[in-house]
Amino acid sequence: MEFGERLIPKPKSRFLKVKCLECGNEQIIFGCASTHVKCLVCDKVLAQPCGSKAKIRTQIEKVLT
Repeated sequence: MEFGERLIPKPKSRFLKVKCLECGNEQIIFGCASTHVKCLVCDKVLAQPCGSKAKIRTQIEKVLT
């Protein structure tokens, strides 16, 4: 473990680029969402809150760091 890793911890949460299975819209959501996240186009639920991490109900395209 390097000296800098102890001072600045890496975050455990990530932003996710997801694709709606209903309409194909792509949008960026937070992996630890505390509210229901809906598609901006068709209003389908993409993620549900579930404790600390969100339960993703769609396809994850990319994990953003």
